[in-house]
Amino acid sequence: MTAIHEKNKVAAPRPETGRGSKNGAEAVSDMNDRALGLRGDFPILSSTVGRDKLPLVYLDNAATTQKPRSVIDAISGYYERDNSNVHRSIHELGERATALYEAARERARLFVGAESADEIVFTRGTTEAINLVAYSFCAGLKPGDEILLTQMEHHANIVSWQIAARLFGLVVKFVGITDSGELRLEDYERLVGPRTKMVAVTQMSNVLGTVNPIAKIAGIAHSKGIPLLVDAAQGAAHEGIDVASLGADFLAFSGHKAAGPMGIGVLYGKREFLERMTPWQGGGEMIRTVTLEGFEPNDLPYKFEAGTPNVEGAVGLHAALDYLDSVGTDWIREWEKVLSERAIAGLRSIPGLEIFGSARERGGIVSFEVPGIHAHDMAAFLDSRGIAIRAGHHCAHPLAQRLGVVSTARASFFLYNTLSEVDFFIQTVDEARRRLS
Repeated sequence: MTAIHEKNKVAAPRPETGRGSKNGAEAVSDMNDRALGLRGDFPILSSTVGRDKLPLVYLDNAATTQKPRSVIDAISGYYERDNSNVHRSIHELGERATALYEAARERARLFVGAESADEIVFTRGTTEAINLVAYSFCAGLKPGDEILLTQMEHHANIVSWQIAARLFGLVVKFVGITDSGELRLEDYERLVGPRTKMVAVTQMSNVLGTVNPIAKIAGIAHSKGIPLLVDAAQGAAHEGIDVASLGADFLAFSGHKAAGPMGIGVLYGKREFLERMTPWQGGGEMIRTVTLEGFEPNDLPYKFEAGTPNVEGAVGLHAALDYLDSVGTDWIREWEKVLSERAIAGLRSIPGLEIFGSARERGGIVSFEVPGIHAHDMAAFLDSRGIAIRAGHHCAHPLAQRLGVVSTARASFFLYNTLSEVDFFIQTVDEARRRLS
């Protein structure tokens, strides 16, 4: 078994985070105070769980983030004041709803740094966005053409391409990962060839926390004239997005992993690609004209938005992106680094515990295993103490196979988590080890 793990290493010192005249400890204390203040924006974080009414310690942010009051109010306000179908209504409510929907599109454009709102397609989430590209882009390819992925991808960025490969006779290839959980960049040089038509990669691994060098990968792809798709589901709210600096030709993220509502996501696509791609679904809004003989698709981005859209989701996403910008992505990234490094240092001191991934660049995700304790049992024990984490293969079977495990326990952090929560989490994992092993 070739496992990517760290085992019983000497605890690392607390990160020296901060600017100006304050030392690292003072800066971390100030950041923790800010996180404590931000918790008040999230109603669910003041709730209790279980029969014993324990305080909720929510460390499952890679699965979905909690929602601030501003997002909840934006959605309820839409239904209370503006609810209508969009674009084709000529009454006032319809005009209001359309204005809100298109304002959300413009907000998403600003968030990702796209040149035009026409390059922003609303979807149900990252999964639907990648499936859209996999089908519509690959429909224009020839049998034998190749798609290049990586071993650390979420199933959404594997299975969608595998389905397209079956439909259109394509070949899917994979870049490997090192024992530290980083991509083997030399594999790109080896695998990118004349038949390669798309490179797709995650911005941040949802298992290892590895933050990939997207701009460098884009440079390799673009040097061969190949477009790059970035799965930014884990990175959007934590690492920030700028499609130009990343070099992304396509980029997808989900609202619910970025303090927004479920059921709404964003696909960014460069106009030159979107214009020549075929529509993915048929129905209302995506057409210009229809006859019994055929149809003419609508302009961008509407040719990819068939049917009644998730208007309330777009409204909630707008509020979520406003909220993230008010906090600051740089601050979020720095704070999550403090939390994850503290968690890793504490977990390393627990006998036998393995941490998966030791990439030089990593985000606020920590997957681990205590030998002899199934990840589900670990998660259940933590839940009995009010701590919510994730357990399983995390929709990444190929990566689990590479790690040599069936499942792992995963803690993931966000802007509202605190030092005391991390410390309680570490203590409870150790308690689980003593009680269950």
